Amino acid sequence: MAKPVIAIVGRPNVGKSTIFNRIVGERVSIVEDVPGVTRDRIYSSAEWLNYDFNIIDTGGIEISDAPFMTQIREQAELAIDEADVIVFLTNGREGVTGADEEVAKILFRSKKPVVLGVNKIDNPDMREHIYDFYSLGCGEPYPISGTHGLGLGDLLDVAAEHFPKDNREERDENKIYFSLIGRPNVGKSSMVNAMLGEERVIVSDIEGTTRDAIDSEFKRDGQEYVIIDTAGMRKKGKVYESTEKYSVLRALRAIERSDVVLVVIDAETGIIEQDKKIAGYAHEAGRGVVLVVNKWDAVEKDERTMNEFEKKIRAHFQFLDYAPIVFVSAQTKQRLHALVPMIDQVAENHNLRVQTNILNEVVMDAVAMNPTPTDKGRRLKIYYATQVAVKPPTFVIFVNDPELMHFSYLRFLENQIREAFGFKGTPIKIFPRARK
Repeated sequence: MAKPVIAIVGRPNVGKSTIFNRIVGERVSIVEDVPGVTRDRIYSSAEWLNYDFNIIDTGGIEISDAPFMTQIREQAELAIDEADVIVFLTNGREGVTGADEEVAKILFRSKKPVVLGVNKIDNPDMREHIYDFYSLGCGEPYPISGTHGLGLGDLLDVAAEHFPKDNREERDENKIYFSLIGRPNVGKSSMVNAMLGEERVIVSDIEGTTRDAIDSEFKRDGQEYVIIDTAGMRKKGKVYESTEKYSVLRALRAIERSDVVLVVIDAETGIIEQDKKIAGYAHEAGRGVVLVVNKWDAVEKDERTMNEFEKKIRAHFQFLDYAPIVFVSAQTKQRLHALVPMIDQVAENHNLRVQTNILNEVVMDAVAMNPTPTDKGRRLKIYYATQVAVKPPTFVIFVNDPELMHFSYLRFLENQIREAFGFKGTPIKIFPRARK
């Protein structure tokens, strides 16, 4: 199921980033009382009541030729295009401005649902200031305070009413869904074509050719697959076409729909920081992961080259120590035959459920091997463990006090569970809970 998307838009300095941080629940956007600080869209996931959604913070829309303003306006308009619902934010202390009216015109042309928020209404005496905002033609204005968190619930209630009702994906559980993610020009589209054996996706040496996520289906040895090619994710701050600037969100949507994610790395250029950031999206989403090193044919190598490159990957991607590594060449089709069996194995592990009695034998053997830690004279006691979910495999361990479960011991238990059951290619989650 693709999550609905809310975009927060408005002229500069009305408090968009503050509202964004309030909704997300952490300080993601830079907050500074200077117009134009938020130059790129910032994405995050959030939840309200029973709704999970993605939210975009944008730079302020301003009709101006001042530095960055043209780019900020393009960013905001692209976010509007990508959103299901738009929260139009204004400043209640300053009243309706000409810039607000210009933003309202842009939103009117988008034909998207708009919820009008009047920010900086910090006390009830200021509510009379909101009535002028009816003149913007965006419906009822909702008084809110980003600083104090007032009124956000009412705003989100109205926004949620506009979420698509039929956005649940008809998903065939017998099929394996997988996507390819990576920075532009690492050869994702070429790899899709090589795996499919036909030219279904445009291939070009121009970075960022693939704009949208494209589904292709194929069948091999009786198993059906859905492969999702995604637009390349590029490091913020580089010069690139404006239409690429929302490719990250589309890649995140592809990850959400995937059972397994292939993180594609360019063997020629090597590992860069952006590769780790991209892989982090898949890890945080709890998807199965395969690290794919493409263009291996273009690398001069000897008998040590592959081992040395693998050591570099393990050093850079320590959070993906469970992910297998496959070296391929989409151009020559070298080792591509190994990808599908690896996807099968990772998908199976991602959906693996273990018997409770066998799980508890492994956990108790681990405790016997390495006794539980103590803190201020109190020892952690582990009573029993159970698996509560798959995709990814998720376990709850019932203990006397979760505060006594040190991170290092939790990591030790994870390693013991992996050693016993494999779980190659999939993250696993373990949560300590107090036994009631």
